[in-house]
Amino acid sequence: MSVPEPKKKKAASGAPAEPRARGRIRRKKAAEAEDAPKATKAAKAKETKAEARHLEGGRVHVYSLDGDVVKSVDLPTVFRGDIRSDLIRRAVTASQANRRQPYGPGRRSGAKHSVRWSGKGQGVSRVPRIRGSMTGAQAPGTVGGRRAHPPRVEKVWAKKINANERRLARNAALAAVKEVAMVAARGHEFKEELSLPVVIEDGIETLEPDGGATREGVKILDRLGVYTDVERAKEGRHVRAGRGKMRSRRYRQPRSLLVVVKDPAKVRRLFGNLPGIEVVSPAGLNAEVLAPGGDPGRLTMFSEGALEVLRSWSP
Repeated sequence: MSVPEPKKKKAASGAPAEPRARGRIRRKKAAEAEDAPKATKAAKAKETKAEARHLEGGRVHVYSLDGDVVKSVDLPTVFRGDIRSDLIRRAVTASQANRRQPYGPGRRSGAKHSVRWSGKGQGVSRVPRIRGSMTGAQAPGTVGGRRAHPPRVEKVWAKKINANERRLARNAALAAVKEVAMVAARGHEFKEELSLPVVIEDGIETLEPDGGATREGVKILDRLGVYTDVERAKEGRHVRAGRGKMRSRRYRQPRSLLVVVKDPAKVRRLFGNLPGIEVVSPAGLNAEVLAPGGDPGRLTMFSEGALEVLRSWSP
C-alpha cells in the first residue's frame, strides 16, 4: 500500500503580497527618479529668478533686443541715495504750480445788467433787480449775480524751490525706480524675474525697423516682459470727472513705462504712439517725470549709454 505524499501547505495569506510590495517600491523609486530632474529644474529656475532680481552690490542685467541677458553692470552711485518722499512730493507740486496758467473773469462780468432798486419801504428785499421784472441780478448774494471774490489774473501760482532740493528730489526718485516693491505698489505690471531698472543694449537707439516702427517697439517690450504694463495703461484711459472734460482735456491716461535714451528722437518712433510711454534723454529727467503725481517708483528703462551718462551725476 503506497503512502500518499504529504500535501504542500498553502502559502500564508501575506506571502503573495511580498512581490507586490517590491513592485510598489520599484514604481515609487522610478517616480522619484523621474521627479528628481523636475525638482532640480524648478529649484534652478527659482534660483535664477532670485538671482535675476536681487543682484548683489546694486547690479542689474543688461538685456538684448530679444530679451536675453547679455551681461551685468553696476548701477551709478546716484541710485544709492535715500528715497525722500517728502522732497519728491515738494518738487512735483512746485513743478505743477509753475505750469499753472493765471485765469480770472472779466472786470465787468455779472455786472452788465440794467438794474434798479425800488428803495426802502416797498415790502420787498433790497436787491437790485432787472428793470421790468422782479429777477434779482448783479449783487453777489443774489441768484444769478456776480461772484463776490472771483479769481484774479494777478495772482501768482508759482512756487519756489531750492536748486539743491530739486536735485535731491530727482536723485531720490531715481533711487526709487530700482525698488521692486515701490514699482509694484504704483500698479506697474512686469515680468517677475526682471531686474529693475530695466537696462537695454544701445542697439535700440540705432534700430531701423523694416516694417512699422510701433509694431517693432511692441515686440521689443513683449520680449522684455513689460508690455503688459502698456496694456494696463491703455485699459485705464477714462473720461475725466468735472469741467475739464469740456476744456480740451476730456480723457485721463495712466502713466506707463519711462524710456531714457541718449537720442529720444529716434527711439520715439518705436514707442511714441504707445499709451502711457514717455521717451526722454538723461537731461530731461526730473522728479515729476520719474515720480508722476509725487508717487515714487515708476517703471523705467535705460539704454546702456544713457545709464553711463548718469555715472557723472553727483548723489
